Amino acid sequence: MQRLTLKHFILKQRVLDLYRHAIRSSRSIQDPQARKETMLFVRSEFERHRAIYDVALIEDKIAVGRREFRRYFP
Repeated sequence: MQRLTLKHFILKQRVLDLYRHAIRSSRSIQDPQARKETMLFVRSEFERHRAIYDVALIEDKIAVGRREFRRYFP
């Protein structure tokens, strides 16, 4: 079993904040079908990376996610 540290709990909150930001940002998409597909894609990406426990890798994924959202959703 993976032993979780305080840093893991802090990163979990940052991941949840990023997810909420992505969902809120997708509201600006006018086309309902494109918005739905975007939300499904975002959810699938978060689900795909759910089993990562390496702190450095999690921090890297968060940074990349923030950059991508800023690029596509100003």
